Amino acid sequence: MEIIRLNATDHIDMDEIRENATAIGFFDGLHRGHLNVIKTMIKIAEEKQLKKAVMTFDPHPSVVLNPKHQRTTYLTPLEVKLEMLEEMGVDYVFVVNFSSKLAKLEPDEFVRNYIISMNVRELISGFDYTYGKKGQGNTTTLNKYSEFNMTTVGKYALTDEKISTTNIQHKLARGDLEQANIELGRIYTIRGVVVQGEKRGRTIGFPTANIEASYKYFLPKNGVYSVTLEVHSTGGVHKGVGNIGVKPTFHDDIVKPIIEVHLFDFNESIYGENVTIYFYHYLRPEVKYEGIGPLVEQMEIDREQAKKLLEDID
Repeated sequence: MEIIRLNATDHIDMDEIRENATAIGFFDGLHRGHLNVIKTMIKIAEEKQLKKAVMTFDPHPSVVLNPKHQRTTYLTPLEVKLEMLEEMGVDYVFVVNFSSKLAKLEPDEFVRNYIISMNVRELISGFDYTYGKKGQGNTTTLNKYSEFNMTTVGKYALTDEKISTTNIQHKLARGDLEQANIELGRIYTIRGVVVQGEKRGRTIGFPTANIEASYKYFLPKNGVYSVTLEVHSTGGVHKGVGNIGVKPTFHDDIVKPIIEVHLFDFNESIYGENVTIYFYHYLRPEVKYEGIGPLVEQMEIDREQAKKLLEDID
């Protein structure tokens, strides 16, 4: 897969890029709705013998357009999104830098500089895609160009509510993890590195691996989860209980949430290992306990509940 990074001042030699079908959108999460757009692109590309391409943007447009509500964390950070697209068999990914200059482009300028110049012959987007200055361009205006064919993919919904990145984030933020996973079409994951922690867990019978996220992930609600942890170097997958939070029983001054995982029947040292956490079930919110005794009692309950919930997970 070839990754082509573009900014508002780039000049691209069209001869270097073969004719392609391109799915366009931000695609954070690569959820079921996004996959519907990308699968449509793949089908068209194969039927018309075109290269398969995806055009995405970095950073999120809100960083430029809506500074009061910027999105700087992601369900699928760019590096993860690129890996997932490669696994889908995409040939080109056009990563467009979303800058102030890009935001000021008139719709026609955007189309000519970023669609036609990319040798796009088939363009595929979701029904609500907009582009150009103040979002003046839309799927209707894209249909007016003779240089490429436009295909609009309708709303993808499991209920009356469409599947969207924003809705999935809202579900993760309120602890509705299982529904978020359904809408994603997979288990929500966070990649990271095992780092040194306070090592308090081992003194109370619950040793934990502290995970520092490798990218700017959107973190689910603070609380306790049933999880599995994949250790990349071995490929081993281990079941456990995960916690996202600020350890209120021990601290009053931690602001940034910490990710910890207690693994069942596991006593190896994995400091420095690259890992992926898979979040299966939200068990309960984070609570401040009056002492270690009540905390340990609750952690025993959490462990048994997580073991039961993960029984059928390979």
